[in-house]
Amino acid sequence: MSDAHQADATLVQRIREGDTDAWGELIGRYEGRLLAFAESRLRNRDVSEDVVQESFIGFLNSLPNYDGKRPLESYLFTICAYKLTDHLRREGRRPTISLSSTSNTSGGDWQVPGRMRPASSIARSGERRQIEEESLVKVLREQVEYWRRRGDWTKIRCMELLFVRGRGNKEVANLLSVSEQQVANYKFDFLARIRTQVKKQGLPEEVFPDLYE
Repeated sequence: MSDAHQADATLVQRIREGDTDAWGELIGRYEGRLLAFAESRLRNRDVSEDVVQESFIGFLNSLPNYDGKRPLESYLFTICAYKLTDHLRREGRRPTISLSSTSNTSGGDWQVPGRMRPASSIARSGERRQIEEESLVKVLREQVEYWRRRGDWTKIRCMELLFVRGRGNKEVANLLSVSEQQVANYKFDFLARIRTQVKKQGLPEEVFPDLYE
């Protein structure tokens, strides 16, 4: 086993044991490469950051089934490729590269065909958006209220800057006088909590399909 593979195996083991610092190390080790991969295809920094965060959450959810014999890097890039595909499908677009090629972070072209969709599909998507909105409003209110009771104002400000004002991690870190890594940790924890609470609502799988991967 190579030194890099051994280091990854140790990191994954620490994560499985509940070592919170290990999450920060995972993000610090792979976030930049995943972000470059996503941004090269989406051409949108903010959306790419969301896809990368969803990829880390996907890794968290799949951790019980992760085979340590598989390189961690290729596993994370595979998850990221699926998240990219999901994002493009939600926008009515479709990637034309095979997911098997995703271990190469510089290869593959994404073509965007027309966005015309049947009226029935548009109606269903409208209903789904309404359910999504109601679900997210509920869990977001609960989370913000939880932080407010605890006096976690930095986290509230951080999420407002990231998701309401659309600021990048680095800018938010400077505005709040915290490290960029801390901002990434706050964001990851926030998304993980929201995901967990939404899943507890027992909504149909087609509303939030990512929750049931």
